[in-house]
Amino acid sequence: MGEPASEAALVARATAIAGLSLGELAARLGWPAWDDDTAGGTRRKGRVGQLVEEALGAAGGSSREPDLPTLGIEIKTLPVGRDGVPRETTFVCTVPLNELASTSFEDSVLARRLARVLFVPVESEPDLAFAQRRIGAAFLWSPSPLQQALLRDDWEAIARVVAAGDIHRLDARLGVALQTRPKAAHGGVRRIVVSEDGELTWAQPRGFYLRRSFTAELVREAYAPPPQ
Repeated sequence: MGEPASEAALVARATAIAGLSLGELAARLGWPAWDDDTAGGTRRKGRVGQLVEEALGAAGGSSREPDLPTLGIEIKTLPVGRDGVPRETTFVCTVPLNELASTSFEDSVLARRLARVLFVPVESEPDLAFAQRRIGAAFLWSPSPLQQALLRDDWEAIARVVAAGDIHRLDARLGVALQTRPKAAHGGVRRIVVSEDGELTWAQPRGFYLRRSFTAELVREAYAPPPQ
């Protein structure tokens, strides 16, 4: 399908798939039927993102650039409950442990990914089969000055921990808008990083995630009725 030529074209594509079930969208794109019995939970969630990205024209290129590099827009599916509240944190990108100490927030992959985001809500009730889960009304978002400050503060706090060589202190409790969590196929995966004293050490790959409380506020803002 190719990347849309403008934000308006992207929104038109998102509007066209709103209301479809994942099974209907998969059939429209010629994907195999969903099989909840054989695919693991993480694999199914990844497939949801890939399905929506293909429908919207993402090429799946460089992991350091947004999904739609020409428009500078990242696409994020947002699993929500029947009440419209996000049920999970939202993965943004892998934490570049060896680059944090020498990269500013503004030049980071995280900032590039979050500069402009199309959030696509998807039903995510556990009692609802994946093929039956419906796609909601997407919305475009860019961080406000306050949100940008929160993201920067969290990123810099995490960078300070890594720069000090205290990688073991990176856990989900650190951060207000962001959190870091292990991001690997299994707990045994390790990556070599350089500690503060220059020694090589092993660390489990981690990812940056937007907290549920943060994305819940974004949803409230996006769907709030206009002021009278």
